[in-house]
Amino acid sequence: MKFYKTIDFYITKKFLGTFFYAITLILSIAIVFDISENLDEFLSKDVPFHAIVFDYYMNFVPYFANLFSPLFTFIAVIYFTSKMASNTEIIAILSSGVSYRRLMRPYLVSAFILAAFSFVLGNFIIPPANKTMNNFRSVYIDNRHPAAERNIHRQIEPGVYIYMNSFSTNKVGTRFTLEQFKDGRLIKKLSADNIRWNEKTGKWIINNYWTRTIYDDHEKLERGYRKDTTLNMVPEDYIVVKNEMESFPTPALIDEIKLMKMRGVNTIEWEIEKHKRMAGPFSAFILTLIGVGLASRKVKGGLGLHLGLGLLLSFSYILFMQISTVFAISGTAPPYVSVWVPNAFYSIIAFFVYRWAAK
Repeated sequence: MKFYKTIDFYITKKFLGTFFYAITLILSIAIVFDISENLDEFLSKDVPFHAIVFDYYMNFVPYFANLFSPLFTFIAVIYFTSKMASNTEIIAILSSGVSYRRLMRPYLVSAFILAAFSFVLGNFIIPPANKTMNNFRSVYIDNRHPAAERNIHRQIEPGVYIYMNSFSTNKVGTRFTLEQFKDGRLIKKLSADNIRWNEKTGKWIINNYWTRTIYDDHEKLERGYRKDTTLNMVPEDYIVVKNEMESFPTPALIDEIKLMKMRGVNTIEWEIEKHKRMAGPFSAFILTLIGVGLASRKVKGGLGLHLGLGLLLSFSYILFMQISTVFAISGTAPPYVSVWVPNAFYSIIAFFVYRWAAK
């Protein structure tokens, strides 16, 4: 039993140590390259040092750590397992009576730790970090303003629909219409030249409007020039922010998807983001199984061959993941299918590699 614990600790330490060493090294290189690329912008625009460090790079690190996590999980497994195989350590462990299945336990425990690490980062830490980092770039680097929507058709609450020709970044909507339905029948319609958000009162100001109220036996028309009202919407609902879904923690993302569906908004990219956050951490188990299976046998070519095969498989996995999401965006396949298909396909590969290595 003590022998097993020693082997478990040894492999876990090697796995996690190699992973965090490799990810720290690549993040250091990424930061150096990013500084060299943005240094002129930082200096020319007098960006405060504390903003560079705390608003940008402190949020840059978790984003890229999670982005590189699947690749470096695989590289870590391949690297240290191949070295163990070339030093005949794997053969010695298996010859002592440890089964290949038992050998996999510390690998899978380590994979679980990395998967949990990736899950927490991707679902709860990185979204607010992305928001802060994007705000930094918007204020100090890009100086870009969010785009406004056009031809807006939304359901703002059950049975209540609004229409606007356009909504500008100064929070004014043109050619505004509000329709209220009951049991599938139109009961009220309001049309206005424009609608404007009042920051002080938190209400909408409707200008130059007329209202048509439909009763069972008659209709009533009302004309007005200004009306303050509350509606179940805010200006941010109509400001287009690139990759906005990446700045929502997962619970808020799920709530926003439900709200968008109620309003009749296309949610495909948001659902892809949601499923990616669930499917991404799962890749740690798949790539670990494949990596151990490939690297645990002592072959000619040693570490070089193992790393070559490992990089080929890991890059093909990442490429497959990117290609499959295109089918969801085009509407060919549901988002959950497109996101999970690469995991399902490479799980099959992992199973056969595991069976082959166990022999």
